[in-house]
Amino acid sequence: MSVLVYVEPGDELSLQALALARGLGSPLHAVCVGEPAEVGVDVLHVADVVGSFAPGAWAAAVAEVVASVEPEYVVAAGSDRGNEILAHVAARLDLPFAANCTEVRGDDVTRVRWGGSLLEEARLHAGTKLLSVAPHSVAAEAATPAAAAEHFAPALSPADTAVRVSERVAAATGGISLADAKVVVSGGRGVGSAEGFGIIEELAALLGGAVGCSRVVTSAGWRPHSDQVGQTGTKVAPDLYVACGISGATQHIAGCKGAKRMLVINDDPESPIMGHADYAVIGNLHEIVPAISAELRRVQAR
Repeated sequence: MSVLVYVEPGDELSLQALALARGLGSPLHAVCVGEPAEVGVDVLHVADVVGSFAPGAWAAAVAEVVASVEPEYVVAAGSDRGNEILAHVAARLDLPFAANCTEVRGDDVTRVRWGGSLLEEARLHAGTKLLSVAPHSVAAEAATPAAAAEHFAPALSPADTAVRVSERVAAATGGISLADAKVVVSGGRGVGSAEGFGIIEELAALLGGAVGCSRVVTSAGWRPHSDQVGQTGTKVAPDLYVACGISGATQHIAGCKGAKRMLVINDDPESPIMGHADYAVIGNLHEIVPAISAELRRVQAR
């Protein structure tokens, strides 16, 4: 039984989707748009679509490969783009689509719901099952030699390109992407103000990391939305996540639960985020964070 994976060049989440797909059957096909992706599969289909991202056009390309390959599974990363494309494919082909899956067993899937607060057991009733893989729920495998690319020009209608990306504005990240950072230092309501994030920025810089924040911080205008970690922000999976003055609402935990280790700095030992902490420091973050930074500077000066 063949399996088809939608992939994007240089995308870590696509490698995670491929890791899950490899256990579903063979031969393994992949489809990408615009340029070949360096992924090890049996057959790589490259759709020659000119221009910026257009969900309708890209979904038409994926649907065309589905029609020719007739896979049992169509898999994509559970990213915004992956979920959007598979939703379009599902509508075009009148097929069920299960988003953000963590495990697949034949027709049965386990998927993340309600911002990560629960796991749902579901069944897909279809010969071809569409599913996306929840970010950071499956470890990416090392890349293997890429297959020779088979290029094709999908048949597109004017409606397929009616909606497309017209402009991209890069986030001001100081050179370190929040999604890719190995260390993320985040601040919440407890930081107190936009100026209070100075100590958060200092600690992040000393650790070679990025600055994050909770939703309440962006709502108050202290930090831009691009810094928000959570269900409606960026989902991160750093080696270390440092949460400073964050209570730990479900939506925030959905964005940082992929962290390998979590250090919580909070003056409330009963805050919900304590239940997710690997390490915790109970006290005033305005005293603790500068003390950590001072010790890091002392050690680095040796």
